[in-house]
Amino acid sequence: MTRHSFRGPVDATVTPRYGGPATFARLPRLDEVERADIAVLGVPFDSGVSYRPGARFGPGHVRAASKLLRTYNPVQDIEPFAVQQVADAGDVACNPFDILEAVRQIDDAAREIAGTGAKLMTFGGDHTIALPLLRVLHEQHGEIAVVHLDAHLDTWDTYFGAPITHGTPFRRASEEGLIDKTGSIHVGIRGPLYSPQDLSDDQVLGFQVIGCHDMDDLGWKGAVERVKARVGDRPTYVSLDIDVLDPAFAPGTGTPEAGGLTSRELLNILRAFKDLNLVGADIVEVAPAYDHAEVTGIAAAHAAYELISAMAPREGAGS
Repeated sequence: MTRHSFRGPVDATVTPRYGGPATFARLPRLDEVERADIAVLGVPFDSGVSYRPGARFGPGHVRAASKLLRTYNPVQDIEPFAVQQVADAGDVACNPFDILEAVRQIDDAAREIAGTGAKLMTFGGDHTIALPLLRVLHEQHGEIAVVHLDAHLDTWDTYFGAPITHGTPFRRASEEGLIDKTGSIHVGIRGPLYSPQDLSDDQVLGFQVIGCHDMDDLGWKGAVERVKARVGDRPTYVSLDIDVLDPAFAPGTGTPEAGGLTSRELLNILRAFKDLNLVGADIVEVAPAYDHAEVTGIAAAHAAYELISAMAPREGAGS
C-alpha cells in the first residue's frame, strides 16, 4: 500500500478538544481538500418518524460528541485518517414538510459526492434516508448486501398510507431491486411485532435475522460469523440505527426498545467489518432531546469511527 499525505483532524496538542471546527472529529471540510476517500454527510431530516421526533438534530450532536476521538485506533491497529482522506461534507438541506422532495434532495447530494469516488459515512436523521442512499449506491455497485443493525425490521409496508417512512426503507429497497436478497441480514432485532407475518414478509424481502435474544447464545463473535457467512465478498452497506443499543447505552432515540446490545458488543461487531467489502454506511435515529450527558452521541461517534476505520485500506489489500 502506497503511503500518501492526508489532511487529518486538528492537532489536539495545539487546540484543545473542546475547541476547533465543528466538523466530525475536527476533520477538514470537503471543500478544503482536493478529494476525499470518505465523506461524512449529515442529513438533518426526521419527517418520516412514527413516534418521537428530534433526529433532525442528530448530525450536529454526533459531530459535537466526536471531538473526543483520537487519531490511532488500537483495536483495529490503524490510523484511519492517515491512510485515507476523510472530510466533512456538511449537511443536506432537506425539505421538512415534503418527504418525497426531501428524498430527492438526499439522492442528489449523495449522488454528487459519490460521483467523486468518495464513500459516504452518513449521519441521520431518521431511517428514511437509507432508501435514497441505497438508490445511489445501486447505480455504482448493483445489488447491495445490507447489514442492518436495528431494534426494528424497517420492512413494513406503509404507515397511515405513506409508503416512504423510517419504518419502510428496506421494503422499498427490496421491491426496487436495490438489495441483494441472498446476502442481507438484520442484527439486533427485538421487541413486539404486529403479527407473525412481519417476519415472513421480511424473509421474502431478502433478510435473515439475528435477534437480540440470540446474542446470549451466539455472543458478538458468533453474530459476526453469521454476518460474514451471509454477506461474503459482496458490496456491503452498513445501516446502523442507534436504537440497536439498549436504552441504557443510547437513550437519545425516537423508538427505544428494552433488551438491546451493549456499546461494547456493538463496537466489537463493527470492528470485525474490516473484513467486509464496505461501500458505505449510515448511523441514524440519534435524537439528542432524549439524550443525557451525550451518552447516545458518544456511542454514535465511536461507532462511526469504527466504521471509518473498517473502510480504511490495509497493507496487502491491493490499495
